[in-house]
Amino acid sequence: MTTAREIMTEGAECAGADDTLLDAARKMRDLGVGALPICGVDERLEGMVTDRDIVVAGIAEGRDPATTRVSEPADGRAVTIGADDAIEEALRTMIEHGVRRLPVIDGDRLVGMVAQADVARATSPQQAGELLAALSAAPDNSGS
Repeated sequence: MTTAREIMTEGAECAGADDTLLDAARKMRDLGVGALPICGVDERLEGMVTDRDIVVAGIAEGRDPATTRVSEPADGRAVTIGADDAIEEALRTMIEHGVRRLPVIDGDRLVGMVAQADVARATSPQQAGELLAALSAAPDNSGS
């Protein structure tokens, strides 16, 4: 059985719960990513913020990106996968929740991220196709 730990990208960086949208946007730019987990001071996962959150729920709503906290436009929860869960569980979770990225947790600690491409590479072409079809039909919940 292949697990999420085996296909994840380790060392996922977080946006701090008190970071601004501008801070998160700069971190995304510097890291070359489109989503960041939001971690509290205790390093527990509190949610996700995506580039789409910043634009649609932040800037387009008239919020000042220099003063708006990342937790404001985010929905406050993140769909996650356990590090030792099978990739089939990651596939089911992504399809069910319409998300392209899953934070990987070990206990309550963030240990990595699994992206749509990671799951597609590790599953059959049919399963990868099901994932692509489901995500194409889902509202854009890019990572949250």
